[in-house]
Amino acid sequence: MNRRIAIRNMALVLGGAVLLPSCLNSNGKKAVQLKHIILDEDQQSLIAQIAETIIPKTTTPGAKELKLPDFVLLMLDDCYNKKDQQTILDGLDKFKDYTKSKYNNPFNSLDNKTKEAVLIDIEKSAKAKKSSDKNLKDENKVDSLNFFFSAIKQQTIFGYTTSQYFMTKQIVYELVPGRYNVHVPVKQLKTA
Repeated sequence: MNRRIAIRNMALVLGGAVLLPSCLNSNGKKAVQLKHIILDEDQQSLIAQIAETIIPKTTTPGAKELKLPDFVLLMLDDCYNKKDQQTILDGLDKFKDYTKSKYNNPFNSLDNKTKEAVLIDIEKSAKAKKSSDKNLKDENKVDSLNFFFSAIKQQTIFGYTTSQYFMTKQIVYELVPGRYNVHVPVKQLKTA
């Protein structure tokens, strides 16, 4: 074997060994590196649980299997301004407090039916508040819990409907103007 090739391969192996621990967190799971929002592993796990509750695994893949939590985190990090990101972080804290106070457990430890009930309650309260505050024009009065849940839900659904799985397995995309079927039988016209 050529000595240069052996040294190059050894350098690649050592470089990979040095880089690998920085790519993994303490549990060996890959953490999403965000530029603007700072979330710890528990907060990322909570967002993943919410996304999985919105799109659970059934006969079709769930949110975690389609890597939608990573998509949601990147969208929150890249597409929202600083004020909205801070509102989302405040809403995340309120969400934790809400589930802790109402169910005496964190969201991650609840069963699936209870998780669905939590999300439905938040959505119903947001709709009720919206209908009672129709004349609300002040942007400073945004409820951070409802804003947080709305952002997570919107980005989860957007990620699902634009995922490769959905676009190739659930719906068949046809380029505009669509098909041209030549072999369609034409009925005989009756003349007057």
